[in-house]
Amino acid sequence: MQPHDQLPLHDFIEYSEPTMKSRSADFLQTMQRRHSIRHFSDRSVDKSIIENCLLTAGTAPSGANHQPWHFAAINSPSMKQKIREHAEAHERGFYKGRAGQQWLNDLKPLGTDAAKPYLEIAPWLIAVFSQKFGETEDGEKQQNYYVHESVGIAVGMLITALHNAGLATLTHTPKPMNFLTDVCGRPDNERAYMLIIAGYPAINATIPAHATQKKSLNDIASFL
Repeated sequence: MQPHDQLPLHDFIEYSEPTMKSRSADFLQTMQRRHSIRHFSDRSVDKSIIENCLLTAGTAPSGANHQPWHFAAINSPSMKQKIREHAEAHERGFYKGRAGQQWLNDLKPLGTDAAKPYLEIAPWLIAVFSQKFGETEDGEKQQNYYVHESVGIAVGMLITALHNAGLATLTHTPKPMNFLTDVCGRPDNERAYMLIIAGYPAINATIPAHATQKKSLNDIASFL
């Protein structure tokens, strides 16, 4: 490796193999209880919980460690109302045919439609933005690398952190999403990447039976 500033790895914890097997199996069971839901409670969620989950997402690896993401955590009822109005307007066009019949057919087992009441009911919406470029400490433009991949990893870690904290989530990707940039007041170098809804499930929350069908290990992995 080339010369660079470096620190000793002091916080790695090594476990025995039996412990590793147990921890990996326990975490698998934890994540198998993660579900995307569309019926949320309006119960409040303390801001500190969201902050910890966002800090967890911020530990994700990224191209050149530029961390090309921004998370806008939205709790304001008026802002959530604006987001719902914009999202449903786009979704109505989507379900009226813009998506194409094949896509609409594939969505039928999930029961989705243009109505998104959870955007106002859930206590938190987290708008994720990718940054095409950033700024140095001197205010100069800084190129970012592997932006899509980096933000995707951070989003996965955020969803996992929210689930681990005891919250339910839903990912929402309205097309186009540029209204999120306007509503959240984000700069031109950022592009809306995803909207994550987070909160407690409603008492009558359900999940589509189709969503429980996960591919087997043989279908998703190969060992060479």
